[in-house]
Amino acid sequence: METIFMFIGGFGMFLYGMNIMGSGLQKAAGNKMKQLLGMLTNNRVLGVIVGALVTFIVQSSSATTVMIVGFVNAGLVNLSQAVGVIMGANIGTTLTAWMVAMGEWSQYLKPGFIAPMVVGVGVFLMFFSKDRRKKQIGEILVGFGMLFIGLEYMSDSMRDHRDSPVFKQAFAFLGQNPVLGILAGALVTFVVQSSSASVGILQTLAAATFLPLNAAVYIILGQNIGTCMTALLSSIGANKTAKRAAYVHLLFNLIGSVLFAIVIFVLFTFINPEIGGIQTTMTNISIVHTIFNVGSTIVLFPFANHLVRLSTKIVRGEDKPERDDEDSILRHLDERILETPSFAVENAIKEVAHMGKLAIDNTKLATEAIYERDIEKFNQVIEEEKHINLVEKLITEYLVKISNTPLNQHQQLIINNLFNTVNDIERVGDHAENIAELAEYYISKDLYMSNEAIEEMKEISDKTIETIEFAIDARESENMDLIRKVIENEELVDTLEETLRERHIKRLSQNLCDSTTGVVFLDLISNLERISDHALNIAYYVKDEIL
Repeated sequence: METIFMFIGGFGMFLYGMNIMGSGLQKAAGNKMKQLLGMLTNNRVLGVIVGALVTFIVQSSSATTVMIVGFVNAGLVNLSQAVGVIMGANIGTTLTAWMVAMGEWSQYLKPGFIAPMVVGVGVFLMFFSKDRRKKQIGEILVGFGMLFIGLEYMSDSMRDHRDSPVFKQAFAFLGQNPVLGILAGALVTFVVQSSSASVGILQTLAAATFLPLNAAVYIILGQNIGTCMTALLSSIGANKTAKRAAYVHLLFNLIGSVLFAIVIFVLFTFINPEIGGIQTTMTNISIVHTIFNVGSTIVLFPFANHLVRLSTKIVRGEDKPERDDEDSILRHLDERILETPSFAVENAIKEVAHMGKLAIDNTKLATEAIYERDIEKFNQVIEEEKHINLVEKLITEYLVKISNTPLNQHQQLIINNLFNTVNDIERVGDHAENIAELAEYYISKDLYMSNEAIEEMKEISDKTIETIEFAIDARESENMDLIRKVIENEELVDTLEETLRERHIKRLSQNLCDSTTGVVFLDLISNLERISDHALNIAYYVKDEIL
């Protein structure tokens, strides 16, 4: 019982340490994750690099592939771009294995020696440092130390069983039966939902008991297949293209494992049978794990397009044309992307900008309804306003979910500002609806304005729409020049609103305009001026983030 409790406790600390370290690395990476997202072009070599780096940062190839399935489902990347990232994710997971193996290289790198000191330094930085960057480094160190303490517990729990015939016979059996060895590795990885964790368990067993090389190799192959199950499960409910991304991951690891297994089987059975029975080490496992993942990428990289085509044979048919309804909005706000909060923040920015463009289009429709005396455009505005309200609700819910993920201080500021931005955009939509209702009243009452009043309305509406367009573009691009344009335009709209109000009151006093028409005009320019105020708010949020 003591052995079981120690092993489970150690494994729990190992997983928790990986999670804390990954969380700290993501926070420290911050805007660099945004740059990685920008590298996701059709250049697959860059995709491999991105996949490896992201996997090292989040400490899980499963998290990376689930995230990629979410990206594909949301339409942020295509299947061709996803292939390179999926291949790179397998390489990134080898870095954790090398960290675990460090204990074999030097007395000073052993878990029992290094872990307490690392945790102590990390906690000191987290609790006593006021610098945000140092706090993040502290979090990484605490996670790193916890990972090593977990390894020490797992290793200690198994030491008394080093010479146990049960373990020797079990591993010898797996080493002589490649299929069973592969199945064992796949099953363990599927249960713990992390190939990095399952490789860590294998390394711990190698350090504490007799583990023959042939058993270790076959189990490693199975671990790489088992990690695909997480992405496959996450693709349930996704569109066909996202399902294909999950199957590309499975095909890549399955084909690589079969090819590698054939070579290893021939080596261990016919060429050098003795080598398969030697005692393996933590470092040996890291080497095998790395050779397999890097080798599979090199061998299968030229056949990436064939993997894509094969996935289309498995998942047949085409996705239906996207409808602009709740399902399509939810598809863009894919929860799988929450696996990597930095990317989720960028996705949220894109969707908030999309909502802003909907509000801009509605404002244009509303003003055109007056100029063109088009009652149909009034109806379109009312329908579109319902859609904008739905988008606001779904984005707000998504932002709440992001705010509950590990974020650094700057990312938390962006999320807080996005909450406010969504509210401002919703208010822009309300003002567009107000303008549309003025248009409906103007048309139904058969009112007419002078040509001078119409031209003035066009002047202020054009400037207002330009201002909100600059603000939404600034939100998406974080461009300081656009923020300056918003500030300049907003001042112009304020001045213009005052000037036009005075001119129209003068026309009313000279009986050049009807009083009822005058109310429509004054309410219209007031709503436009309020829209420019909301544009200024949005610009200031972005300015606050940049500075």
